[in-house]
Amino acid sequence: MARTVRYRLRSPIGGLAADLTAEMWQSTDPGAPDIQVYGKLRLALPPGGLHWKDAAWLSFGVALNAREVNARFPDGVTIRVLALDMPLSDYRAEVAALAMDLWLREECGLAPTGVAAAFNASAGDYVFTWGDVESPFSDPTTRVCPA
Repeated sequence: MARTVRYRLRSPIGGLAADLTAEMWQSTDPGAPDIQVYGKLRLALPPGGLHWKDAAWLSFGVALNAREVNARFPDGVTIRVLALDMPLSDYRAEVAALAMDLWLREECGLAPTGVAAAFNASAGDYVFTWGDVESPFSDPTTRVCPA
């Protein structure tokens, strides 16, 4: 059954917001279009697709919980994202991971992973923490070096 979570973080510059609607079912058959996240854990994207950054961050949100979800569903499970809605003024792609983490914790009764966002007043921007893992975009081999 599909369920929606609402991720919200208020800040002096507005905040961060996203509504994620998804469903989960036990499955061993890969479907299209979907992404194998870890083991037999798959993420299916909405029929209309998503921006690549949203898909990447949603996958990261699933990966943060992958070991626990795989342990609960050893025969395989697919998470189908039905909608990711956000006001563009209160959205950054990282919020997709935070919303997916929240959805999985509520759906599966998982313990908190330590992911969070906070507003840094001195920098005037948001700071994201990912528990005991690094951001998927922090790999130094993907940075473009100046000529």
